[in-house]
Amino acid sequence: MELKQHLKMTQQLVMTPQLQQAIKLLQLSRMELVDLVRSEMNENPLLDGADDGEEPVAEAGASPAEEQAAESAPAEKAPEKSEEVKGEEGQNEIDWDQYLDHYQLQGHTAPSNRGMADDELPGYEATLTRKTDLTEHLVWQLRLSKFDEEEERVAMLIIGNLDQDGYFRMPAVEGETEDASPRDPLVRVSFESGVGLERCLAVLQRVQTFDPIGIAARDLRECLLLQVVHLNADTPEIVAIVERHLKHLESKNYAAIAKDLKISVDEVVKAVKVISRLEPKPGRAYTGEEAQYITPDVYVHKMGDRYVTVLNDDGLSKLRISATYRAALKNGSAGKAKDYIQEKLRSAVWLIRSIHQRQRTIYKVTESIVKFQRDFLDKGIAHLKPLILRDVAEDIGMHESTVSRVTTNKYVHTPQGIYELKFFFNSAINRTGGDEIASEAVKNHIKQIVAAEDPKHPHSDQRIVELLKDQGIEIARRTVAKYREVLGILPSSKRKKYF
Repeated sequence: MELKQHLKMTQQLVMTPQLQQAIKLLQLSRMELVDLVRSEMNENPLLDGADDGEEPVAEAGASPAEEQAAESAPAEKAPEKSEEVKGEEGQNEIDWDQYLDHYQLQGHTAPSNRGMADDELPGYEATLTRKTDLTEHLVWQLRLSKFDEEEERVAMLIIGNLDQDGYFRMPAVEGETEDASPRDPLVRVSFESGVGLERCLAVLQRVQTFDPIGIAARDLRECLLLQVVHLNADTPEIVAIVERHLKHLESKNYAAIAKDLKISVDEVVKAVKVISRLEPKPGRAYTGEEAQYITPDVYVHKMGDRYVTVLNDDGLSKLRISATYRAALKNGSAGKAKDYIQEKLRSAVWLIRSIHQRQRTIYKVTESIVKFQRDFLDKGIAHLKPLILRDVAEDIGMHESTVSRVTTNKYVHTPQGIYELKFFFNSAINRTGGDEIASEAVKNHIKQIVAAEDPKHPHSDQRIVELLKDQGIEIARRTVAKYREVLGILPSSKRKKYF
């Protein structure tokens, strides 16, 4: 055993912070990218948004010719390009002294929206108020009711322990399992509030009269019973079905219900009509998530016989280097802050390059998808072709992981609608003629078959297999069941309608 010194040359890929940032930008959604740009502009004083008439550092929607010219330019000259502006030096900066003098002369009157153009006013989404949640709605009714201090304390405990569906369920405390916790949450409320169980029950019954009806129920049976009583529909048949036959009601086994209650199936169907109009989750009207509107990252327009890809740059600031700090570096007036400014300059230039590269990559991937899926754009989802990440990666000369990141949380607006870029990648299913069909196209066929079926005699999974075979698509019954579950389609026994 002895110690020796050796020289060894190896090649390895090092993930620099700049490269990590570029990879991170690839997989960000549009909203996340906008938030990141705003955050960087707040933290980096050298970043500035380009105004109208200015030339930004990195134009996201550059043409292929401009992109090729940018790629052929030497890398060391990139900072000079990033510092280009039109006109004289400092032209785009504001004279703050003159601005403040003018502001003081004008006074401190608040601006008015009168006379403003439509494009200067805030968007409609920005003027919407926050939706009232379930707790606020119930507390508002509690304040209008005549509760004494002790009853109000119990009522607040009940309201504070409602889940998002409006059910009254106390969570298990630390060190306590779900099975060990009391079945009736009212016992816990009585213990925590120091109020008797009977009085807590009286408060619960008053809370259960609040809007929406069925709120603060401890299970589904109680929720439905509260509603039928409120509607004066508490007939013996309906009450018996709710109390004893919810399982049969779920599976639509009306014959078993009729046999147990000793009534006809028609009477059971009549009762089920009333029950079907009840709300099993009374709280979801107030706890539902707000609608999220999709803003496409790229548009595909049909111009004559060809499709044109256009990047969506709305809302994305066209970044440039601030002229103030640029002049400070050139004039040598930066002083001790020179190192700080140069560091921020490198960070700003790299961010601009990364955003530019991200937009160019999205453009290339979309162009490749359009080339592969032209039949879909012309004729619809039934003509969607099988496509994998490797096909697009080889077409544009990039790695599959890059294509995967670019297509995550990115949306494209096409003549057929708005789709996520991941939508166009599908596995292949063989047809009888030797051709292949995309799995999404098969799902669309299943959806059309179910939509056209007789609701009183729905197709079984085996029948759907036979109908698909008639269309030249051969798949197993378990595959039909899997696709049906993905589409949110119930089994035939639960799709059957009796009225």
